[in-house]
Amino acid sequence: MDPSTWRPVRRRGDRATVDAASGDAGGAEREHRHHLALLSVGALGVVYGDIGTSPLYAFRETVRATGGGATDPAAILGLLSLMIWSLLVVVSGKYLGLVLRADNHGEGGVLALTALVLPRHHDAPRRRRALIVLGLFGTALLYGDGVITPAISVLAAVEGLEVAASGLSPAVLPAAIGILIGLFAVQHVGTARIGAVFGPVMTLWFVTLAALGIRQLIHAPQVLAALSPMHAITFARERPGVAFLALGGIFLVVTGAEALYADLGHFGRRPIQLGWFTVVLPALSLNYLGQGALLLREPQAIDSPFFLMGPSWATWPLVALATAATVIASQALITGAYSLTMQAVQLGYLPRVRIDHTSASEFGQVYLPIVNAALMVGCVLLVLTFRSSGGLAAAYGVAVTSTMAVTTLLVAVVAHERWRWPRWLVVTLAVVLLTVDLAFLTANLLKIPAGGWLPLAIGAVMLTVMTTWHRGRDEVARARRLGTRSIERFLAEAHERPLSRLSGTAVYLGADLGRTPSALEADLTTHRALHERLYVVTVQITDRAQVPEADRAVVHDLGDGVVQVLLRFGFMQRPDVPAALRPHLPDGTTAEELVYFVGHETIVAGGDSRLPRWRERLFAVLHRNAATPVRYFDLPRDRIVQIGTVISI
Repeated sequence: MDPSTWRPVRRRGDRATVDAASGDAGGAEREHRHHLALLSVGALGVVYGDIGTSPLYAFRETVRATGGGATDPAAILGLLSLMIWSLLVVVSGKYLGLVLRADNHGEGGVLALTALVLPRHHDAPRRRRALIVLGLFGTALLYGDGVITPAISVLAAVEGLEVAASGLSPAVLPAAIGILIGLFAVQHVGTARIGAVFGPVMTLWFVTLAALGIRQLIHAPQVLAALSPMHAITFARERPGVAFLALGGIFLVVTGAEALYADLGHFGRRPIQLGWFTVVLPALSLNYLGQGALLLREPQAIDSPFFLMGPSWATWPLVALATAATVIASQALITGAYSLTMQAVQLGYLPRVRIDHTSASEFGQVYLPIVNAALMVGCVLLVLTFRSSGGLAAAYGVAVTSTMAVTTLLVAVVAHERWRWPRWLVVTLAVVLLTVDLAFLTANLLKIPAGGWLPLAIGAVMLTVMTTWHRGRDEVARARRLGTRSIERFLAEAHERPLSRLSGTAVYLGADLGRTPSALEADLTTHRALHERLYVVTVQITDRAQVPEADRAVVHDLGDGVVQVLLRFGFMQRPDVPAALRPHLPDGTTAEELVYFVGHETIVAGGDSRLPRWRERLFAVLHRNAATPVRYFDLPRDRIVQIGTVISI
């Protein structure tokens, strides 16, 4: 479908249209502001959980990254200036100002961005393949981020126990593991219930961040000089080696920026921007400046600057609040992994998995048991392996910074191809942003021997799985086409011989539009009969985030009771086949009368495919363990007939 024909979809959070003729413009305006405020508070809980908990460890790890070469006042001011201006350039400028503009019909994230750039390049296959691989690489790396973030966030919060009472050090690891297991154990109840108090808790968290910072600034107001970029420039010029090492920790202040884009579809651009500029940015800036003020007076506080910012009586409440905030931050990454996997499945880059929809009204609220289990096991293993947030910080960075660079490149393509920005402007912006991204990435490459290899390994495995699955599906489709006929030819040949007609309506699901489903071929060969009404249905997942109901189905009546139906869904939508078919059934036919015929394909490696043998075998294993179409397409289990076929690739 030509993207130029796509109809605009209003995003939640965009300004509502006011009907002046109604005479209630003032009431509509007040209602809009109230709705915007609620969405902004909600964004605090979901969007900003990751970046909002970075003060627990970011400043400490930045100083440690320098190897002890940045503890004097000039160095502290230089580091603070680099941190503040990283927030301004990367988050405020790049993500809030530029990347959020690149929405795929209201949805964001690196896969949505990849889908956004593809339709313009059908005449350039090599470039298209390069863009696909680039987007998949960024997507694969996000799985590494999804494993590390909950582990490092929860560990950093629970380590506050050591500040409250040194004798509690042995309890840190068991407490962190217990919290993580409990968090993953409740995921099945749904995001709506879990997130009911996220907004208010995170609002309290950001108020606390600001209050702690102000408390320290009162005692050392000279630290406010770090707001000037000159301190960052001077520090980098006079101590380039130390500044470069520091970048390996400074990037921690902007981790979570990708979540701003990934959660665009949940809140819309304006609530995310409003929450950042009115609450999050001021709170983070004040807290980082406050930690710097504390170190100016007490350099020994570097072991735990965040928890030492408050009065001694506040340590326990701070530990409790920080733990709650990190659980929320972890929740944002977990739901992000669910959404990412669902998008990858819909776009054909991962095998079908069981997807439980936890809300009847919000299709984006899903629970994926296999992803949940994998994340839980991964987080627990990381805690047991690295044993501290400082240790995990060594593994944290390469994946995030690589994904940020990928996003910059893809957004540059969108700006040039879709927004029609001048080439000189696109190149200038790309160079500036890539310079920042690659500086962070290069500094984090030094961490590879100490643990940075881990997210790269996770990303490599996921990229291999995604590319193998996509290429394997192409080979299966090629083999399937060789073994089937067009639906018109099939029906013409079938009616040359006597057939029995069975009462009722049958629905045959086929993967290739215009081709006879393998289940129909096998069924007719065996029984020499057709139902009196026959629906041949092909489901197509488009590169759009959402397809409106009005554009859902394309129906072609082939005559003699045979109807061909193409059902189109967006990659963020639930492919509910019975619900989509219901409006197109003949009068008097109910959904309960339909019988669904589904092909069950067994993939055998060793055919004439163009895949290496190891990829053939990997694809066969993935296919064998993929979820069946029954659950994926919401087919009624009591009216399913599965017909097996063998395909050799």
